[in-house]
Amino acid sequence: MNSRERIIASLNFRPPDRIPVDFGGHRSSGIHAITYARLKEALGIKAGNIYVYDMIQQLAIIEEPVLDLFHSDTIELGRGFLLDDSEWKDWVLPDGTPCKIPYFVNIEKKGDDWQLLGNDGKELGVQRKGCYYFEQTHYPLKDIDFENDDFSNLADSFKHSMWNTIPSPGGHLGIDDQGLEQLRKGAEKLHKKTNRAIIGLFGGNLFELPQFLFSAEKYLTYLALYPEACLRLSEIITEIHMKKLEKWLPVVGPYIDIIMFGDDLGTNAGPMIPPEYYQNYFKPFHRIMWKRVKELADVKIQLHSCGSIEAYLEDMIDAGLDSVNPVQISARNMELAHLKQKFGGKITLWGGGCDTQRILQFGKPDEVRKHVIEQISPWKGQGGFVFQQVHNIMADVPVENIIAMFETVHKYG
Repeated sequence: MNSRERIIASLNFRPPDRIPVDFGGHRSSGIHAITYARLKEALGIKAGNIYVYDMIQQLAIIEEPVLDLFHSDTIELGRGFLLDDSEWKDWVLPDGTPCKIPYFVNIEKKGDDWQLLGNDGKELGVQRKGCYYFEQTHYPLKDIDFENDDFSNLADSFKHSMWNTIPSPGGHLGIDDQGLEQLRKGAEKLHKKTNRAIIGLFGGNLFELPQFLFSAEKYLTYLALYPEACLRLSEIITEIHMKKLEKWLPVVGPYIDIIMFGDDLGTNAGPMIPPEYYQNYFKPFHRIMWKRVKELADVKIQLHSCGSIEAYLEDMIDAGLDSVNPVQISARNMELAHLKQKFGGKITLWGGGCDTQRILQFGKPDEVRKHVIEQISPWKGQGGFVFQQVHNIMADVPVENIIAMFETVHKYG
């Protein structure tokens, strides 16, 4: 099998020739640029720059030699864009490593901190001295009268929120005729030059988006206090997402294999909201979007959701979900064996291959190898699983652990 065939087989619960691997196929299976620079050095790869494609999380583009070495079967749609060095500009990572960032990122030094700015120059996020990431500082709708607002300015407020305004390559293109044609050309070119499964990042966030606009603490309170307004808000957000979906997916759909949605709904201890809240406020709208996806393109639907989401999975499957990542095995009721027993053959578990909270970061290479073998052994010769470490590899993870992880998957998968 080639990589695309291997991924599709597993998504269809057919046995692949080996366990498929995702490294950098989306914005939650990648690696911090600082660690990537150290990894390249450890691997003896001297060519190429360090390209930071996700400015907020400071994730690096993983180059072909590294993807090949670690037998990654995936690639993100964004790798079809910003292919010329003139579309990047110089920056320096927090540890002093030189890198390149996309030309459209509006960034400014203020004292010891870096600010991410909107197109109007307003500060949207900050990376404080000693930190490895940007944190959101501006919430455009935090002071509105939520219960009585008609949310008529919702779409306009997106450009004043960090997570909606600072795109990664591909996401910087407009959904107008010119932008859609550039998307089509980039997607088609990428599809022709790779046999890796291509993941298109759509977003479609329902639960997280209001947190970006109102702040998490306020929106979680609103869910309890103002059910009618929250339901109205979900309807309007879905309408906005659907307008984009109707234009975006017909253009890239022929060239991608997976469409990625996002909504972090779990914590380490359990669901972030009661299952009945998900059933009321979000499931009907996931169903609308995911049904339309299947009508528009022959792609698989994946949801990124961190934490303990076991309590939602039956509803998500019923709404049309094909796979879920990153399968946070350190969270309650998220052990791979448990999820396989309960949901095997119903949904593909895309992740859970290595615990990044404890093992990958703090263990020794032998501990990493033992842990990975335990995680992947039940899946050898079976579909319904794609190896991915639990979320991105962070800035201080030992490179010898990363190498041990991928070598073990290749040897025992």
